Amino acid sequence: MTLLPVDPAADRPVERESLIVMQLLPALESGGVERGTIEIAAALMAAGHKAIVVSGGGRMVAELEALGAEHITLPIGKKSLSSLRFIPILRRLMREKQVDIVHLRSRLPAWLGYLAWKKLDPATRPRLITTVHGPYTPNFYSAVMLKGERIIAVSDMIVAYIRRHYPWVDPDKITRIYRGVDPVAFSPEYQPGSAWLTRWQTEFPQAVGKCTITLPGRITRWKGQLDLLQIVARLKAEGIPVHALIVGGAHPRKLSFLQEIEAEISRRNLAEDVTLVGQRSDLKNIMAISDVVLSLSTEPEAFGRVSLEALSLGRPVLGYAHGGVGEQLATMYPAGAIALGDIDAAVATLSRWYREGAPEVPSERPFTLATMQAQTLALYRDLQASPRQ
Repeated sequence: MTLLPVDPAADRPVERESLIVMQLLPALESGGVERGTIEIAAALMAAGHKAIVVSGGGRMVAELEALGAEHITLPIGKKSLSSLRFIPILRRLMREKQVDIVHLRSRLPAWLGYLAWKKLDPATRPRLITTVHGPYTPNFYSAVMLKGERIIAVSDMIVAYIRRHYPWVDPDKITRIYRGVDPVAFSPEYQPGSAWLTRWQTEFPQAVGKCTITLPGRITRWKGQLDLLQIVARLKAEGIPVHALIVGGAHPRKLSFLQEIEAEISRRNLAEDVTLVGQRSDLKNIMAISDVVLSLSTEPEAFGRVSLEALSLGRPVLGYAHGGVGEQLATMYPAGAIALGDIDAAVATLSRWYREGAPEVPSERPFTLATMQAQTLALYRDLQASPRQ
């Protein structure tokens, strides 16, 4: 049992077995950070703890509240000087909610949360954890993500990033906790329903009966869509009946790049061989019917949840062997790892897989949701029980 000091101002109990954890992030619309926040809230509630999330709101709030977790709506992701007014509000919430752990997950909310936390009594304030979800531009603004008493890095790549750019951080404060997926929800046995398949084939008849290769990811240059077009053109020249799906939406600021992709498809005469399907809510189904899922990001992914979901579905993944995706492939599917930018290797591998069949994805699942949740909750407990500095 954890013994906690008394805080008369907050009427903090002398002892409590359960934890109250407050996570801060900009919004709960969509994305990997948001999904991880929900997953940790679910684990907390299942273990008898209390989960509080502070964000600007969004479509995932209903999912969070269905777990029994509490959502507090504050627009703490708005980049404006007016956001500074939330610092005293957050400080008051930390006191009133008797928070044990504050978990900061994004830079602007982290600054607001950190400044609120910093002014609380060091003897009684919550313990502070940050998660570094990506290789942020190294500067003063990003350094707030290293202010935690414990720091979660989502891959070895992120551990190396922290050590390289922030050498003053005590290595003992850093814990690598890989993201994970549910091997039951993402199982090799999973197949989309017949109604979905009928709708899909009606909407995209050009892909039916082809060797389908899928590149998930929003429309932005570093996600590798132009590399994909080179690969498709060369496979087509070899006589392989390939069809590529580009699954992801384009932000209004990226519409010019979307037009560049469309122009390149036309220039290479690939209109019947590549489909831009846009933003989809059924990516799991699309990957499940794909022959190969690709990861062609030219900048390293901090982790790469989508490629892991594809592997968990038993789908072969071909990807550039760097960043978190490289770590996944090295562990789960080394046959799919190719050097960054090596179009020749991509074409040769996909051609061989088409003719001979891709190697099966091993049944072992080293990156599971349950492991990620258990390791995170263990870190909460470890920090809560550790001496205050």
